[in-house]
Amino acid sequence: MELGFGIIGCGLIAKFHARAIADVRGARLAACYDVVGAAAEKIGQEFGCKVYTDLDAMLADPNVHVVTVATPSGAHMEPAVAAARAGKHVIVEKPLEITMDRCDAIIRECEEAGVVLSTIFPSRFHGSSRLLKAAVEEKRFGRLTIGDAYVKWWRTQQYYDGGAWRGTWKLDGGGALMNQAIHSVDLLLWLMGPAAEVSAKTALLAHERIEVEDVAVALLRFECGALGVIEATTAAYPGYLKRIELHGDRGSAVMEEEDIVKWDFAEVRPQDEEIRRKMAEKVSGGGGASDPAAIGHHGHAMQFADVVQAVQEGRKPLIDGHEGRRSVELIMAVYQSAETGKIVQLPLAADPVLRAREVGVAGLGR
Repeated sequence: MELGFGIIGCGLIAKFHARAIADVRGARLAACYDVVGAAAEKIGQEFGCKVYTDLDAMLADPNVHVVTVATPSGAHMEPAVAAARAGKHVIVEKPLEITMDRCDAIIRECEEAGVVLSTIFPSRFHGSSRLLKAAVEEKRFGRLTIGDAYVKWWRTQQYYDGGAWRGTWKLDGGGALMNQAIHSVDLLLWLMGPAAEVSAKTALLAHERIEVEDVAVALLRFECGALGVIEATTAAYPGYLKRIELHGDRGSAVMEEEDIVKWDFAEVRPQDEEIRRKMAEKVSGGGGASDPAAIGHHGHAMQFADVVQAVQEGRKPLIDGHEGRRSVELIMAVYQSAETGKIVQLPLAADPVLRAREVGVAGLGR
């Protein structure tokens, strides 16, 4: 059965969703919705799908089986919940939501409705990421000792001024960490395992008229005992490729964007030489380091294909709502540590400072 997709929110990322859907066997773009009619019409005309400015009407469309939520980050919950209640499978662009309560509301509603829920983290589907994951699972690093993520990007003041929701706690949910570095935060947790505690500092140094950080540094202790660092910024001109580093007492590996640039293990295997050979054939572009539109859609396509298969096979997708929740929890812990000056333990307990930002599900009655 071919699955019809509907896109909710027709901003910048919607085109990447539409292109990804077009590349997936068993999927087609059936509809798009935006409260701004001109935005929806633009996507509809470019990709040949039905246009809606009424969300309930799109969710009632029998040709729509799966929705992708591409609204601003802090406006993911309401359409995701509405879609689940309408019996649609749900894909949510990162982050799943900007607070734990709102993440949990989406997860709960999708589970109660019996629909598939997936959070967009396309970096996990890249071949380089999977090589690192396999090396971790095969214990090639020995005992993991250090795991780091570095996202030193650049965003102009015009980037923030160009969207009223950007740089706000209510709709962006944070700055360099929540919006830009969350992909690397997800990868780091996927590779290193859960974090046990965090100590952090954040600052707003290079931009004006925003509420959130453009620089963040966090020191982590993982449950496995290893230590690590997350550095995230949108204030590093001209912007550089994101970087993940894994080190252990039997091996080390470093990934820049989609390229593995270091691959050194005490136990040498035949495939290592092939991996090193490919290191010299770097394919990564800017990866959004200075231009948010300078990304590819191939990772999205691989993830959408997994969701289609999950629906057809009656299984969970590789990245479900609970997986999407983990990076949000760690980022919230970073913000809590930065605000209080204290070490924050994970799992994250309710905090009154963060609770002040929580927005409930009132008004979404069945």
